[in-house]
Amino acid sequence: MSFDYDTVVWFSKSFGLFYLLGFSVAVLAYTFWPSNREPFDRARTSILSDEDKPCR
Repeated sequence: MSFDYDTVVWFSKSFGLFYLLGFSVAVLAYTFWPSNREPFDRARTSILSDEDKPCR
């Protein structure tokens, strides 16, 4: 079976589209998963912690 250029381009564009959509859904699911809330909250407020002050 021979593949011409148009077939390969169509397959690569379709595979890339579904790959990126799936990856985006996986990242969003990881981000909003309830058990991951505490590490994200800690990272959000870590820049504002009291122990992190400029040198004098």
